[in-house]
Amino acid sequence: KMACCGNCLCCHCCCRDEDTRTPEELTILGETQDEEDEILPRKDYESLDYDRCINEPYVEVLEEMNNKCVLAVEECSEKGCLALSLLELLAFNMMFIFIASVLVLIEPVAAGSGIPEIKSYLNGVKIPGIVRLRTFICKAIGVLFTVSGGLFVGKEGPMIHSGAIVGAGLPQFQSITFKKINFDFPYFRSDRDKRDFVSAGAAAGVAAAFGAPIGGTLFSLEEGSSFWNQALTWKVLFCSMSATFTLNFFRSGINYNKWGSFQLPGLLNFGEFKCSDGDKKCHLWTAVDLAFFVLMGVAGGLLGAFFNCINKRLAKYRMRHVHPKAKFVRVLESLLVAMVTTVVIFVASMTLGECRDLASTITNNNMTALVSLNEDVINSTIRQFFCPNKTYNDMATLFFNPQEVAIHQLFHQDGTFSPVTLIVFFVLYFLLACWTYGVSVPSGLFVPSLLCGAAFGRLVANLLKINLGMDIYSGTFALIGAAAFLGGVVRMTISLTVILIESTNEITYGLPIMITLMVAKWTGDFFNKGIYDIHIHLRGVPLLEWETEVEMDKLTASDIMEPNLTYVYPHTRIQSLVSILRTTVYHAFPVVTENRDNEREFMKGNILISNNIRFKKASVLTRAGEQRRRCQSMKSYPSSELRNVCDDQLAAVVPAMEEGQDMLQQMLERRHAPYPNLYPDQSPSEEWTMEERFRPLTFHGIILRSQLVNLLIRGVCYAENQSSATQPRLSYAEMTEDYPRFPDIHDLDLALLNPRMIVDVTPYMNPSPYTVSPNTHVSQVFNLFRTMGLRHLPVVNAVGEIVGIITRHNLTHEFLLGKLRQHYITI
Repeated sequence: KMACCGNCLCCHCCCRDEDTRTPEELTILGETQDEEDEILPRKDYESLDYDRCINEPYVEVLEEMNNKCVLAVEECSEKGCLALSLLELLAFNMMFIFIASVLVLIEPVAAGSGIPEIKSYLNGVKIPGIVRLRTFICKAIGVLFTVSGGLFVGKEGPMIHSGAIVGAGLPQFQSITFKKINFDFPYFRSDRDKRDFVSAGAAAGVAAAFGAPIGGTLFSLEEGSSFWNQALTWKVLFCSMSATFTLNFFRSGINYNKWGSFQLPGLLNFGEFKCSDGDKKCHLWTAVDLAFFVLMGVAGGLLGAFFNCINKRLAKYRMRHVHPKAKFVRVLESLLVAMVTTVVIFVASMTLGECRDLASTITNNNMTALVSLNEDVINSTIRQFFCPNKTYNDMATLFFNPQEVAIHQLFHQDGTFSPVTLIVFFVLYFLLACWTYGVSVPSGLFVPSLLCGAAFGRLVANLLKINLGMDIYSGTFALIGAAAFLGGVVRMTISLTVILIESTNEITYGLPIMITLMVAKWTGDFFNKGIYDIHIHLRGVPLLEWETEVEMDKLTASDIMEPNLTYVYPHTRIQSLVSILRTTVYHAFPVVTENRDNEREFMKGNILISNNIRFKKASVLTRAGEQRRRCQSMKSYPSSELRNVCDDQLAAVVPAMEEGQDMLQQMLERRHAPYPNLYPDQSPSEEWTMEERFRPLTFHGIILRSQLVNLLIRGVCYAENQSSATQPRLSYAEMTEDYPRFPDIHDLDLALLNPRMIVDVTPYMNPSPYTVSPNTHVSQVFNLFRTMGLRHLPVVNAVGEIVGIITRHNLTHEFLLGKLRQHYITI
């Protein structure tokens, strides 16, 4: 058979002899003996040569590609790898920003840096949800995705907000979200104590972010807290110091595996500024440089004011066109910002970046921090980005590095960034950072402002070196530029100076940084306010400034007070309290009694009226009566001049007193009997006449709405046929048990209450609140209100009668300005 297969005929015969073929041969020929037989892999399919043969011709091709960077980019573009890389980068960034934006939808207060909200809270304004646990979770997780998503934002502002939330929550020893966490520790459950802990938490956030415990304390004092005392100073400093060393301990142990070495004080470290040992001509700064620092401060103030102006217009546009729409529109805006930012930095690095020699970063004589680093560390912080070997893309090095690394490079690498790159980087970063701040994601502003200002300062240093040939230290000008721009944006002085000094560990920079920040603040304040104050004003928060204008002293407390009072009596029926609480939104109510001449008639047969009248003081000194007593004492002096003066004053006072008594008697006679609101089961009516509304009311104290609701819920009352001594007494722990969310009066079940029962509010009111005279100047009222952290300031005349009340709204700049205009019109 084998011989037969040697010729064509035999081959034909053999092919027809299917019994003699092997399964492998049938498989190769595509034939099978039986359809049910297993199909074996065909052996005529060959493998491809994936193993790269790195021979001499192939090496020559690689060298040619490296020598022609532009050609390599074009070939890569033809293959589509650039587009693929951009799409991958877009996918990751937009996915991260989407997650951060969704977290903000869950808790809208988590958007932004949180510093304006914390500043408002410490100023005495209650913002719902600002220190809640849910806000903390959304803020802490959201800022991680925001920074990872490539947006030009920082994490230092959200850290301050997060620290404030921790400070507000931990001392409460209870949680609203987790009901089981509720310890019997009522000592810090008040707004005053929480304010102090929030101040310490905000300072701890700054200390952990920059490794600056003293700077954190000063930040809380200068920018955050409106109320301060000596005891709070060391508490906040101790908290800031503990936060710094706690972070230092864990970071040093995790990164270097040296627990307790304390080598990484903060999340943002500017590195060490010093000249190389071999260069004796090198200096960090000189007296001549101060003139340039002042000019940079002016430029920083102008740039900061321009930044704030653009951002304010963007914020107004968002408030009018974005926020009123559906919530997903905010997510779309965040995704749009992420997409534009990613495309811009990618295209700018491709088209505008320069390929610079890597050797210059090591051989330059003015190198400070990178001299001691090995080549591997340097290569890890620079970005080649399609540049040939031993070169790198300076634009990509700034854009595609973490912001802290980019700041470190601008501070310490000398001669590695071209002026064109710095200009383009500054303009793009300025515009994109301005657009980003205000988007519905957790975002900070410290680090972007520092990076933008560092590029500006580095540009100034390059121009002075190249054009003027000055022997300067570039890192100093980069630091001063960062301080100037940040100071022009946020308008901070003392705290920012100390933060930058502690971040650089160089005390000699104190004077130039302070001068630059002061000049930047003065220049920026000429045009507008700081970025945080602008956003506070846009939210309509009634923030109280540090002091009023001198011109406001033309007004007095009687000009700005609210004369329409809603008050309660010391002993009041439950139905009257419920009516007052349900028809008003006031947080506190004056406790008063009426001044009547015919008190004895009303005392007969009415225990409730008797209780209120007995509570009033037995005698109220009048201004005329006090004047008569003084004159009587002056007559005992031997001087005849004093006696004559006294006689003249008596002659003028007595007619006025009699005239006032006549007017009062006329007002009393015109009133209908019985007196309106004589019985405390009636609430004040809007139909009262002017005499009824402004009748004399003796002031005894102030009681809060939350306290009244608490008394009603717990059944603190007594019957009319009983004594007020039978009324149950509440302890301090019971009064503060529901803090900070007290029950609402609308949730009260009236079926469980007897409306005729009487509540004695005198044990629970504040009998000695701060008060002012109607003739007190506005500056004095403002200082008292702000310094003491008040919420209500009663205006009481000389005879102890309340004539009005002053709240935060009455002391805002807009309200005072309107009252001043009315004053001029009246004149």
